[in-house]
Amino acid sequence: MAGIMELDLHGKNVYQARVAIDTALRRAKSGTYRIRLIHGYHSGTALRDMVRREYAGRVPRLETGIDPGVTDLVLREF
Repeated sequence: MAGIMELDLHGKNVYQARVAIDTALRRAKSGTYRIRLIHGYHSGTALRDMVRREYAGRVPRLETGIDPGVTDLVLREF
């Protein structure tokens, strides 16, 4: 999808996920308005909790949808 960057965090620990997210934020192009983080939740909620805790104040808005295993970092309104 144009404007949406997806980042799959499955198999990463909290440190690796944080590095991957920070890299994605730095590399996001001007046309990217959100980064969709696929962190899952069946094997635990450490990644989900870290994403929601660490990035809530760093991006304009966090968005969660129907799928509890996905969190969107909204970089700017579309």
